[in-house]
Amino acid sequence: MSTSVAVVFAVATALANAFALATQHAASVSGDPARRGWALLGYLVRHPLWLLGWLGMGASLAFQAVALHFGPLSLVQPLLVSELVLALVVRRLWLRQSLRRVAWVSAVVTTLALAVFLVVTNPRASAWNPSARDWLWPSVVVAVLVVIAAALARAGSPARRAGAYASATALIWALEATFIKATADALAAGGVSLLLTTWPLYALIVCGGVGLITEQAALHVGPLKISQPIIVIVDPIASILLGVVLYRERLVTSPATIAVASVAFLVVAAGVVSMTRTVPDTANTLHRL
Repeated sequence: MSTSVAVVFAVATALANAFALATQHAASVSGDPARRGWALLGYLVRHPLWLLGWLGMGASLAFQAVALHFGPLSLVQPLLVSELVLALVVRRLWLRQSLRRVAWVSAVVTTLALAVFLVVTNPRASAWNPSARDWLWPSVVVAVLVVIAAALARAGSPARRAGAYASATALIWALEATFIKATADALAAGGVSLLLTTWPLYALIVCGGVGLITEQAALHVGPLKISQPIIVIVDPIASILLGVVLYRERLVTSPATIAVASVAFLVVAAGVVSMTRTVPDTANTLHRL
């Protein structure tokens, strides 16, 4: 029962993510490309599409909290890859876009490969409850990698800068997922009083703020077809590692399983890249709404 709840709310998270990313990218690229920093933020907070994207982000956070409370990170976070598949459905039903057949084929292949990956690895939660000290080294490692990615994003082509910022964002979102899980568990265990008197909520707020900055930077400096697949692919990889390290989550790791899972995830990654390269530009379409 708990696994089914986790799967349902993970898919709902993916749908909300797709909606939020598409609308906020449209807002981010609609203004003066030279606008940065506080000027960019001031422009965005007045843009209807950017504000609409916040509703999607809020729903995504709530759905993800429920999913992570009932299921392991190594199950929930990979399921978020489905946001691109769901985005195709949204494009077709809401935006009435005509999509190429290769996009739908990529979506089907991605979905099947993701299912194979999750079935053969069979992610399982454990009874381990990490202490605050257990988060120290994983947080330090993620912070160092994020700083390196942000430094690489300071110069180069728009694609390189978007890719670097997207990598930083994916790592932050993976770490944030551990804080979301800890926050949801605290709320379920002790209600609002426990939630407000323990650290996960405040770590979540800080991590979310930093992730928002790097994500908006990725959306602003380069094309969505670069930043979106990187975020979607890197996040589950980092989340699985964090789930194993922090929550002692278990996956089937026999040599045969590792081989099949590796091939399946490579197919997922190829499908994600194919989908983002074979669909119309979201920003242009949404900007005309």
